[in-house]
Amino acid sequence: MGKREIGQLSTFDLVVAIMIAEIAVLTLEDLEMPLYAGLIPIFVMVLAEILLSYVCLHSTFLRRLVEGVPSVIIADGKIIEKEMRRQRYNINDLLAQLREKDVFDISDVRYAVLETTGELSVIVKSTKRPLKPEDMNLNPPEEDIPLSLVLDGELLEQNLHYLGLSRGWFEKKLKELGLKLEDIMYASMNNQGKLYISEREKEDD
Repeated sequence: MGKREIGQLSTFDLVVAIMIAEIAVLTLEDLEMPLYAGLIPIFVMVLAEILLSYVCLHSTFLRRLVEGVPSVIIADGKIIEKEMRRQRYNINDLLAQLREKDVFDISDVRYAVLETTGELSVIVKSTKRPLKPEDMNLNPPEEDIPLSLVLDGELLEQNLHYLGLSRGWFEKKLKELGLKLEDIMYASMNNQGKLYISEREKEDD
């Protein structure tokens, strides 16, 4: 059913997931019920969810109807009480979700939007946000995702080749550090050439 099913659980997705679980439980509990009697409705529910998701991609009206729309809870630093009542969203919920975003003072917030998934998106005032390199006219080098080189003592040679390195180079590096491949739990390298190594815990004799 896709990553969306767990990444962005809408009301319809939640209902489908619960119904599938209920049907599966009924099938497993009733030993006299044939397996296909439980599988057919499950497949129908999955197909309906996939079909509706596809239709929602092409229909803004249906998407708004099924998934709802985000709600602005705070605008220009002011709490929108009317919208909070409409969403049945109280001040304690707001404060809790703000704290989850490391915001402890409502006066620091410029906008807060309650997403259709129930998550709260927060934009703090420019004077309260963390300082960025561009604020100081700095241009640090771009960083890529570090590539894993060793997982559980196994060398990932394809990643070494992607970085233009060889097994011999890596083994020489380990020798310089006084390590063996089997001693390594995890190792990675970023695009700056920085090598990170986490050794296995040594068992006590």
